Amino acid sequence: MSDLPHWAVEMRDLFKSGSVAQFLLNGNVFDLVPAGSGATRKLLPLRAFLDEVMFGSYDVVLYYDRGKGIRATRGADQWGEWLEQFPLDLRTPRAPGQALDLIDRFLLRSINLKSITGRDTPGASTRVAVVIDFAEFVVPQGNSLQLGGEFASNIVRVLGWANDPAILSANIATVLVTENLFDLNPLIVNNPHASKLKITLPDEPEMLSYLESLIATSFPDLAARCEVPVPTLAKRLTGLSRVGARTVLALALKNNQKITTAWLSKMKKEMIERETQGLLDFIESPFTLDNLAGMEEVKKWLREDGQLLKMNKLHALPMGYLFAGRIGTGKTFLVNCWAGELGVPAVVFKNFRDRWVGATESNLEKIFTILRALGQVVVFVDEADQMTGKREGSDGDGGLSGRVYAMLAAEMSNTRNRGKIIWVFATSRPDLVEVDLKRQGRLDVHIPLFPPQTKEETRALLLSVAKKAKFPMTEADLPDVREDLQLGGSELEGVLVRALRVFELAPEPRKPLKEILAEVFAEIRPSSHRAKLEYMDLVAVKECTDARFLPAHFRELTPEQIDARISELRPYV
Repeated sequence: MSDLPHWAVEMRDLFKSGSVAQFLLNGNVFDLVPAGSGATRKLLPLRAFLDEVMFGSYDVVLYYDRGKGIRATRGADQWGEWLEQFPLDLRTPRAPGQALDLIDRFLLRSINLKSITGRDTPGASTRVAVVIDFAEFVVPQGNSLQLGGEFASNIVRVLGWANDPAILSANIATVLVTENLFDLNPLIVNNPHASKLKITLPDEPEMLSYLESLIATSFPDLAARCEVPVPTLAKRLTGLSRVGARTVLALALKNNQKITTAWLSKMKKEMIERETQGLLDFIESPFTLDNLAGMEEVKKWLREDGQLLKMNKLHALPMGYLFAGRIGTGKTFLVNCWAGELGVPAVVFKNFRDRWVGATESNLEKIFTILRALGQVVVFVDEADQMTGKREGSDGDGGLSGRVYAMLAAEMSNTRNRGKIIWVFATSRPDLVEVDLKRQGRLDVHIPLFPPQTKEETRALLLSVAKKAKFPMTEADLPDVREDLQLGGSELEGVLVRALRVFELAPEPRKPLKEILAEVFAEIRPSSHRAKLEYMDLVAVKECTDARFLPAHFRELTPEQIDARISELRPYV
């Protein structure tokens, strides 16, 4: 029993101590599990690992899932002889209610025989293990009354296996296997007499060990066919399961393809997006902070933090960032530019909310599992005021918003993730993000973004927008811009597109682009929602954690002046 995974060690110790007899295995349950050490080391599917390693000395091991019914992988003779007392049609039930009832009778028989004799009786199975696979289809999430009578009975029966002192003292273990705990009924998950054991994705050393085993067996030419060293390859594959990593490598090796850095990044992205079922999108950015006009203090700060990341000085890094500013100030583009030069994976939260009970929490937990395994990752949450939930929840969503908030808050404040999971929230309404979620220790650095404040900044941003759009425009093409015209990046992109539309449709000889741009600027009407935009500017100023990020006229405002003006503008928002 040496060299067991940490979760298996905990399971063994808890059972030996006599404190717990029911275990909820969750997480990376469809992967291979390492067993043994040295020459005897092998990799087994979880079910085979439980059967051969954890319950190798047991008299009877019963597996049940709704698709295959009950199977005895150990003690089949004893199980079969006992079944002969039942009519033939009751011996192979697949419906959960009937199957659990049959298993429950067998456990009760074993307990009673041992109790009557006071010793092991021939034919009495004193060591029995029951493994319920795909347990979410047996004791699913939801109110037991709404689920129906059979499911309510299943929940009561499984709870009884965990809570019964007779089972606890009779060498009987019950195991429920599910990918995500949030898919199980909360009465089962929150039962203090059951132990929740998380099977994590392999970390970098574990992935390296797996690659070495592949080289020794299935893929002897792996090192020669890969353009990066095997330890680097292990780092690049972190975030995948062992099965997923093998799939990626086999796809290249079986097709005589060289494993290049670019190919590996592409395949890893596809595999992780598939495993998270589209809940995460990888940011593949061609931009760097050099593509960003202005914001010199912001770029300097982010580049310094990027340097700390590369130096592995994780203790000096913030836990996260809040980018705040009116719509169109380039919050998303800033994240893309920073991701383009950081050199670590960057992902975007997609819409993880679901209409089914428990599905949103299940989605979030799946995302967290991947993020923890990636080693280092930037996590971008756009429209954070809508995505992150509220502490108090709301009556309309059955408390979902509060549960989302609680899960995010717990994950974001885990100091073991400092420098590993870097949170970046972006919003035009930071006042709607819960205070506890954006406090120091979760989102330490609050950076406000503003439209260009001077003609020079506007001209520089227009050139940057043209470069992003891959349109060859020079300073000579730029017209004079009114000082009072404050336009963000998206608005300037709209101006440029309108000018190009006129330019491309005009007959020869065309006017110079500079004249066309001047005409478009003369006709442009600033947003009529000026009060809302000013409100967004001021709440971003209020959130700012460092004066260096503020334009001069905002630095001069006192907190009292900012609050007073926000109060005046609030009725218009």
